[in-house]
Amino acid sequence: MGTSNIYAGLEIGTSKVCLVVGEARSDGALRILGVGQQPSSGVRKGEVVDSETVQACLHEALVRAEERSDVEINTVFLSVSGAHIEGLNTRGAIRIADGEIGPEDLDEVKRKCRDVKVPPDNGFIHSIIQHYYVDGQDKIVNPVGMLGQKLEADYHIIHGIKTRIQNSIKCVREVPLEVEDIVFAPVASAQVVLDQEAKNRGAVLLDIGGGTTDYICFVDGAVVASGSVGVGGDHITNDIALVLKVPLARAEKLKVTYGSAWLEDINPNEKVPIAGEGSETVERLLICQIINARLNELLTLINNSLAFDNILGKTAGGVYLTGGSSLLTGLDDLVSSTFELPVCRTGYTSMSGPTALFENPQYATPVGLIRYAQLLNEQRPRAGAISKIGRKFEKLFGASR
Repeated sequence: MGTSNIYAGLEIGTSKVCLVVGEARSDGALRILGVGQQPSSGVRKGEVVDSETVQACLHEALVRAEERSDVEINTVFLSVSGAHIEGLNTRGAIRIADGEIGPEDLDEVKRKCRDVKVPPDNGFIHSIIQHYYVDGQDKIVNPVGMLGQKLEADYHIIHGIKTRIQNSIKCVREVPLEVEDIVFAPVASAQVVLDQEAKNRGAVLLDIGGGTTDYICFVDGAVVASGSVGVGGDHITNDIALVLKVPLARAEKLKVTYGSAWLEDINPNEKVPIAGEGSETVERLLICQIINARLNELLTLINNSLAFDNILGKTAGGVYLTGGSSLLTGLDDLVSSTFELPVCRTGYTSMSGPTALFENPQYATPVGLIRYAQLLNEQRPRAGAISKIGRKFEKLFGASR
């Protein structure tokens, strides 16, 4: 599998473990070959808390994915999430010795950008180029071969706590599967949810899962902000269960069946059964108020994190919603009101396979991992990709790996 154009994307989420197998075609399109999915246990807020339980879930998903794709899976691209993951912007600058910029200069200025203080327990997950500058000329796409005396670069660095990421990788390796690369979940989702036009216009992607909400923001085609908040759909379910004093399973059904994030259209006199036909009733408005309160808190946190440099004023493309919890009724209206931006939903393009897979936002991350793997392979020779991934892991894990 390592030298073929078939890739596997693995998401170990709070609600589900999902493994997607896809084939990259020569024309750039993807063909999804099979999906293995299992309800998740042993994961809290996007992070592994019970390794043995997670391994059992992963094994079930692996068996299903191999049966449905008729592919033996040995390596995976693994998404990572969790509120410990943060993004920051940094700039580096170097002097050009002989006047002509070469590939080695790009590597050196990247090292300068990575020479930035992060918490001692953290390691780099991604170093994403934003823009190059040559002697003050801005937004250079590829400065190699250009003449200049000074090369500058802006990078977006995504980092997280090493041991928490190590635990996810260790869990996968004991199945056993080899982890070919790690990818922050919204970086993967953006590969299939956002096209280049949306990135150029400026867009915010919110990936609302069961235990976390991850986000990434593009301005002028470049990543300018990213992060994760430890709140997702499971927290809303828990809130309903606590207020109404019902089991979690019933609270989830009330949320999905009668819940809405937007209160404007809710009839205050409408009552709904708590536990089925003929049971005690509750005002539907109360259920919706519980949902609205938690989501208001979540969206305000993200909105505040994007307040610097008038980022939201530069995102004419709007807010894109994905993740299983993004299907909640009324969420579009609440997000649009909070961010004062249009809300967009889009299907995945240039793919073939099970139609329902592409239309369901809960699969954006594992499908996006397949696209990420495809793009990684296109950008450099396979041997180069493997060696670079090895260097990333060395940086992330140091001597402990």
